[in-house]
Amino acid sequence: MIATMQPTEIESKKDSSLIVASLDGVTKNYGAVRALHAVNFGVRAGEVVSLLGPNGAGKTTAVKLLLGLIQPNSGKVRVFDGNPTNPENRMRTGAMLQVGRVPETLRVREHIDLFSTYYENPLPLAEVLTIAGLEKLRDRKYAELSGGQKQRVLFALAICGDPDLLFLDEPTVGLDVEARRLLWDEIRRLVDRGKTVLLTTHYLQEADALADRVVVLNQGQIIAEGTPAEIKSKTSGKRIRCTTSLSLASLRQIQGVSEVKEDREAVEIHAAEAELVVRELLARDRSLSGLEVTSAGLEEAFLALTQDGGQNGKHSN
Repeated sequence: MIATMQPTEIESKKDSSLIVASLDGVTKNYGAVRALHAVNFGVRAGEVVSLLGPNGAGKTTAVKLLLGLIQPNSGKVRVFDGNPTNPENRMRTGAMLQVGRVPETLRVREHIDLFSTYYENPLPLAEVLTIAGLEKLRDRKYAELSGGQKQRVLFALAICGDPDLLFLDEPTVGLDVEARRLLWDEIRRLVDRGKTVLLTTHYLQEADALADRVVVLNQGQIIAEGTPAEIKSKTSGKRIRCTTSLSLASLRQIQGVSEVKEDREAVEIHAAEAELVVRELLARDRSLSGLEVTSAGLEEAFLALTQDGGQNGKHSN
């Protein structure tokens, strides 16, 4: 059972005006490589923020800065209105990262017991095992676990201290669909208890399902920011899927078509105005079948934003 918090405590933690982690004009270079450039970014109490971007966009650098693992070349990094390296701030922070190594010979419960000693008021072992779905694996050595099971252990280590701010870096890598959705449910329960979550993920469906706000990084700068719905609205087009005898080349020549790609036995067509394209498809191919038309999703918006290259260097609210 998850520990109960007093209503007044939950209410204070969900104060949407309270910034619990922020980058203020932060620039970070690795030698001649600029990972972040003059980035302004804040996470409010009680929200889930998903940090998206292609490889090399600066996501991991931003997380490491907020964890106090690296220092900026310029600008300020604040966590709970203080330096992220302060011991009292680290007591309130948990992190699930895809870097570093976990001792292979320790058992699951031993790992959790060890990490729990770093915190003043950790959760009980049994509760952590339940939240992470590790009850039946408590005595298994880490080396004996599958990739997905190891991910659950890393999640357990991130939450065992009952932190107020949780950093989750690709938390569901290696999990099957059922395990991924169970972990989503646990993240939602943590937020219901007043926790704040910064999530990085390559699963755009995950960001869409969990995030209150999405921040898109590209080439070290924020190029878009808003709710998942606001980000998706930046791509107003539709997605058409069908089985057709028309060639990909001829499909690309239809007015209004922006992208065409094969999708198993069918094709997927992106278009600003689906109705006009569908009429043309039906006129050109009487044998067309399996027609589906859906709104563009977060993936299309993400690709549109990042493939543009973020040339404006500005972010949208």
